[in-house]
Amino acid sequence: MEPVVTAHRQIWRESGLSEGDRSVPEETALALSYDAGTYAVMMGTPQDLEDFAVGFSLTEGIIDSIADIESLEIVPQDEGIELRMWLARRNAERLQQRRRHIAGPTGCGLCGIDSIVEAMKPVAIVGAGINVTPQQVMTAMQSLQPLQKLNTITRAVHAAAFWQPDSGIVEIREDVGRHNALDKLAGALARKDIAASAGAVLLTSRVSVEMVQKTASMGASIMVSVSAPTALAIKMADRAGITLAAIARADGFEIFTHTNRISSGEATNVA
Repeated sequence: MEPVVTAHRQIWRESGLSEGDRSVPEETALALSYDAGTYAVMMGTPQDLEDFAVGFSLTEGIIDSIADIESLEIVPQDEGIELRMWLARRNAERLQQRRRHIAGPTGCGLCGIDSIVEAMKPVAIVGAGINVTPQQVMTAMQSLQPLQKLNTITRAVHAAAFWQPDSGIVEIREDVGRHNALDKLAGALARKDIAASAGAVLLTSRVSVEMVQKTASMGASIMVSVSAPTALAIKMADRAGITLAAIARADGFEIFTHTNRISSGEATNVA
């Protein structure tokens, strides 16, 4: 299944009516199954699915590391795609204790959780991470848009990228769902054994609480977005020790938590 398809449409402009084709992103059901049981069904873009399966498993706390997945298979179905995984025994037993079935629409991040307590579970605490300058943040965000290949074609998908001070953007993933894009990024880093603590997460979407939770589970100390955060996302980032910068525009950005990591002094890396 291709991530982009062509749709025929009519076009209305003040100059008159015309018609033609437009590229639009594909959206399909992605079923994540573990040990022959479906755990979640999310709507997403059929691309980088191995990354999505691994990243979702990590950020949802189903596994602790990629080694906990004994096998992973991408299985096309009539109405979607199954991401079929088998887990190491200790993870299979833990999954049985907290199994839930969720149907996640594209914008869903906390769909189907069982309780308020689960939704507000303690967030992971990140380490010291890195320090950067404001100009480095600006340069990083300016380099994001040209790398958004799907969005350049469709203007309809979100991106999540990983940036390092010495290397620039080293990984980027796109999806119609912002949470999916971040999960795909988490999976890409895990599969390539790239430590998220050595860089920053860049986002093209608004920053909600689950985006902070997923970033914290990855271990990244800085997250920057073009859109604004929610009040709860700010509180969660503060608890996690994450430097949250948002509303990144051509003329600057705003820092909401742990401002010490972004300073006008010389940038330094901290192990």
